[in-house]
Amino acid sequence: MRRRIGCLNAGVNERDVHDVLDVLHVFCGADGRNGNALGVVRDPRVCPDRTSRQALAAELGFSETVFVDDPERGVVDIYTPSTRLPFAGHPLVGVAWLLDLESVSAPAGEVWARNDGEFTWITARAEWAPPRLIEQYASADDVDALPTPPPGEGWLYAWAWEDEAAGRVRARGFPRRGDGIAEDEATGAAALLLTEQLGRALNITQGRGSQILTAPGPDGEIEIGGRVRLEALAPPAPIPASVLAQPAPTPMRIRMAPIKRDAGSRPRLVPYTLRAEVMSPRE
Repeated sequence: MRRRIGCLNAGVNERDVHDVLDVLHVFCGADGRNGNALGVVRDPRVCPDRTSRQALAAELGFSETVFVDDPERGVVDIYTPSTRLPFAGHPLVGVAWLLDLESVSAPAGEVWARNDGEFTWITARAEWAPPRLIEQYASADDVDALPTPPPGEGWLYAWAWEDEAAGRVRARGFPRRGDGIAEDEATGAAALLLTEQLGRALNITQGRGSQILTAPGPDGEIEIGGRVRLEALAPPAPIPASVLAQPAPTPMRIRMAPIKRDAGSRPRLVPYTLRAEVMSPRE
């Protein structure tokens, strides 16, 4: 059974989620599995204000849900189940991939985006990321053994080196907001902060097997990249009844005939004329 959207906008609160929502997995592993789930609402009329958007994000329960206010300019609005965010990595990577954008504009600022065939990248600044407690552990096994902490203590990003020379990191993320997201499968914002802290490119394995790549750039900018997989695509809008009611076009047949020209005349690029003829019912 499909769930119903809980938006407060009376005009759309009975629409199926399937009709308005694209679901992606961002920062997937090399096998295409895992990644952080992302809801993308491409029609801003579905939930036109912050109250209704927050209600939908809470109902869907994804780590983040992003609303596309302007698909051509890439203007987006990002929500967790409990709060609005000025910046988040996996929603911006996901939207850039889904809409094939060269830039995405979040409340914190505009990020550049590119796709290299396997990975989609955004360029952002660490100061845009919401604050997180970043704790280093002695080994990847120690990170794996961590129990889920209770809510109320602020965002925790636990990490350890898997191979320091190669820049390979094992990480887990715990929002601790008390909004149903006990552990974040893959978080670009935390990867951004860790990359700034360490000052080097990283290959991060987070959660059950998600992969995040980062690379410091000039002027404090950092690239974050990952694979994106489409789980469910919202169907296109139905054809209006007024269009369906239009009479079918009259069948036509196109005939090609050689052009006659005088000797010595300049040749034409297309030496044929086209003539349309109405087809009879028997044809």
